[in-house]
Amino acid sequence: MAIPGKHGKMLILAFADSKAAESGGVAEADDSFEALINPENYTLSYKLKFSPGGQGQGTSGKQLKYEYSEPTDLTFEFLFDNTGIIDGEPRDSIADDLLRFRKVVIDYQGDSHEPRHFKLVWGENSIFKGRVTAVDINYKLFKSDGTPIRATARVTFKSSIEEEKRAAKENKQSPDLTQARRIKRGDTLPQLCYLIYGDPSYYLQVAARNGLTDFRSLKPGSILTFPPLAKTSTTVMTASASDG
Repeated sequence: MAIPGKHGKMLILAFADSKAAESGGVAEADDSFEALINPENYTLSYKLKFSPGGQGQGTSGKQLKYEYSEPTDLTFEFLFDNTGIIDGEPRDSIADDLLRFRKVVIDYQGDSHEPRHFKLVWGENSIFKGRVTAVDINYKLFKSDGTPIRATARVTFKSSIEEEKRAAKENKQSPDLTQARRIKRGDTLPQLCYLIYGDPSYYLQVAARNGLTDFRSLKPGSILTFPPLAKTSTTVMTASASDG
């Protein structure tokens, strides 16, 4: 098994589950693969998921409603070369190196019947934790008989942060957070409640929390706070306001 930080090479550590990948190191890894040379670059992809929402009160079109942030993707290329130019160790073929690579990053485990979880280590730093979702191998140099002697493997990892940690990190549910909004001309309280809570009927609760006596007259430039609100209390407060 390769040693992390050896020659400063990137190292892929393979683990049976996400918890082991979260806290484990070389000693705890089931297997590992060290890069021949470090990648020149890598790409992190962040994607946000939206769904078409309803038409907000006082607006002319539909609002996109945020649903969640997808796990981050990381993509980079590994180089395979048996010419000896890079490491001074010429070999007959890169087939064995590629087989070893696929065994680490693609093959599924007999017990769990699914691929492993990974931690990418570069020098002393852990730069990513996730699972492999795609591997594309591009053969680039050949002997006269067609035997490949150089190739690159483009690998895509998807972050495997445990769901509860990811939800807490992205703060998906706006009603669980206190927000402050500066009022602009044309804003209405039901419209703002729709944008923040997904439900305009929260306007009575927000008006009460901000000490508004007339929720229909919002002063541009003023700041309103939108606290965490429980849906179960909406009906009660509406009924109370109607009784008054």
